Amino acid sequence: MQGLHLTADLHGCRCAAHWLLDAERLGQACLAAVQAAGLQAVGTLFHSFPATAAGPGGVTATVLLAESHLCVHTWPEQRAVTLDVYVCNFGGDQSPRARALLASLLALFDAEQVHEQALQRGSPHLP
Repeated sequence: MQGLHLTADLHGCRCAAHWLLDAERLGQACLAAVQAAGLQAVGTLFHSFPATAAGPGGVTATVLLAESHLCVHTWPEQRAVTLDVYVCNFGGDQSPRARALLASLLALFDAEQVHEQALQRGSPHLP
């Protein structure tokens, strides 16, 4: 078991508001990014949260990948987004595809501030 887990915390997103508010539209953009990166979607869940006193409700877009998953959470009242991309490298190194997927989403949200992290998961020595 090995894999690359990428996360990014985005603040000051300058994208159009619908990317932060419209679960179905964001989900379709995620599916297009997955396909463009050469990964395989096998399931989805796109969810809108209700507005609160703090502002409009955000969305979560989750794409289950044959290689693992993509998850996007938005906070429109803060113009913030968290991204989570995890790929398993069981049949081959999927790391370049994971990085391409993350880059595509970073471009979509056009954030003023981005904090990225990468974690190598698993061990090459385990069966």
